[in-house]
Amino acid sequence: MAQVTITIDGKQYRMACDEGQEDHLVEMGQKFDRYIGYLKGSFGEIGDQRLTIMAAIMVMDELSELQRRVKGMESEIGTLRKTRDDALVKADKNDAALTGALTALAQRMEALAEKLAVRKAGQN
Repeated sequence: MAQVTITIDGKQYRMACDEGQEDHLVEMGQKFDRYIGYLKGSFGEIGDQRLTIMAAIMVMDELSELQRRVKGMESEIGTLRKTRDDALVKADKNDAALTGALTALAQRMEALAEKLAVRKAGQN
């Protein structure tokens, strides 16, 4: 198991993580440190525990908003998929109708060509 040191509010914390996750954990620590710095700048020294709770609530608020947006996008994707599927079914029906019409037209043309050939042969 890998270990990294992250710094939050000037304090260092040694943390364990899975191999290959070191950079990600450091990045998350840096982001959380920015939350703490923002809150500290806004409210001053209000205590580590209170700052941590406020930062955690901010993170949870962002997570909640992102989850809401993902649900909206998933719903939109579902609607787009249904629209696509409906369009494909309609296109297949149109293709079948067009193919049928072209086949009927080709048969009529062949029948007319045969009649003309018979008439021409009868005139000679």
